[in-house]
Amino acid sequence: MVFLFINFKEDINTVAKAVKERGYDFPVLLDETGEVTKNYGVRGTPTVFLIDREGRALGSSVGDRNWDSEEGREILKLLLQ
Repeated sequence: MVFLFINFKEDINTVAKAVKERGYDFPVLLDETGEVTKNYGVRGTPTVFLIDREGRALGSSVGDRNWDSEEGREILKLLLQ
């Protein structure tokens, strides 16, 4: 499983600070122009996309979610089968 953080129109210093404070250890894409966000139809943050190995979107979720909860882990497990 790969996680990718896409930041929307914030400067690199703001993003670097957030990544450090939150302890993220996955790649960060700086969407400086908003094109990636537009192409994926993002309407709110955070937006999470689950994408399979072939690059197809399995689903998406807008808003905060506790992916570390039992329910969150079960959803991810089902989608990854």
